[in-house]
Amino acid sequence: MNKKYSIFLSDEQRLQLVDLVRKGKANTREIRRAHTLLMANSGSTDEAIAKSLHISIPTVERTRKQFCVDCLSVTLKDRPRSGKPPKITGTAEAYLIATTCSDAPEGSARWTLKMLADKLVSLEIIDSVSTNTIGRTLKKNELKPWLKEQWCIPKISSEFVACMEDVLDLYAQPIDPECPLVCFDEKLCVLISDVHEPIPATPKNEEKRGKVEKEDYEYEREGSSNLFAFFAPYLGWRHIKVTERRTKVDFAHCMKELVDVHFPEAVVIKLVMDNLNTHTIGALYEVFEPSEARRIAKKLEIHHTPKHGSWLNMVECELSVLARQCLRRRIPSIKTLEKEVSIWESNRNFERVCVNWRFRIDDARIKLSRIYPTHQN
Repeated sequence: MNKKYSIFLSDEQRLQLVDLVRKGKANTREIRRAHTLLMANSGSTDEAIAKSLHISIPTVERTRKQFCVDCLSVTLKDRPRSGKPPKITGTAEAYLIATTCSDAPEGSARWTLKMLADKLVSLEIIDSVSTNTIGRTLKKNELKPWLKEQWCIPKISSEFVACMEDVLDLYAQPIDPECPLVCFDEKLCVLISDVHEPIPATPKNEEKRGKVEKEDYEYEREGSSNLFAFFAPYLGWRHIKVTERRTKVDFAHCMKELVDVHFPEAVVIKLVMDNLNTHTIGALYEVFEPSEARRIAKKLEIHHTPKHGSWLNMVECELSVLARQCLRRRIPSIKTLEKEVSIWESNRNFERVCVNWRFRIDDARIKLSRIYPTHQN
């Protein structure tokens, strides 16, 4: 029996459909329609096509009719659907965006989807709206009120740029054994002891499942200590000095140790550190005799990172590694801290882990052009 809408594909159309099916990059409905047309062209019945593709016979008939009436591209694509009009448009969407970007109400840390929906309804901007609709609208506008990133926002000034370029220029200089580059910083370490003994991890066996280590939430504060970090990024050397405090006296003794113990043969030490109030040459004169303070100061060439620019100090990378590999646990005493840090330091120095600093002044002038206070900005 001849069908009213029979399928006769040209060679070009058949190759196009075969290519679409073989690649599988189109959506499921397009691929199913391509299969329908190919099977109908080969002489398969509507019943056989429907059974093979798990669709209804009327769907097969509609696909054949669409191809005969229109064209191949129209047959494959979905026809536009009227659908239900969106609830949040125009003024309502603008108000939703403005509310999401504003401060949350008192007593709440952030806007929730339910709070935003209730706000629109209470102001009679919209009769009713679900949290799903609110979520879809926020997603469309790439808004996530439940997320907050912590970032260091520098003050845009010529002082920041000058200090940044000074440090970057220092990092780009070739390695000089007589003038080693050393980065210096400190880190607070809280001492914590267990109130109850932790339960160690156990492997699984034939009778019981394996268990992870269990640590009681209760702990006891044992005070705090300070870690002074010296790091020569191009030499693969670091030293962590544990102290009870980080006063000017401690800083002065660290500088004396750096000059006399760690680099006694150096003509001058290029020292990178931040602008902490204790990081001054004046601290040497408060601790040592003027002649001794001057002797130490003459061997130090200090380069300060800009305020809010601690990312420029390469020792920050090393302190981050120290925190992840060694300090992320409960350490009860300074004695234990000194022992653990010393072992970590020896292992890192034995491996001579260095830093490959690739961010240069030219990169800064391109990527951070907005912070340069030039006439163009």
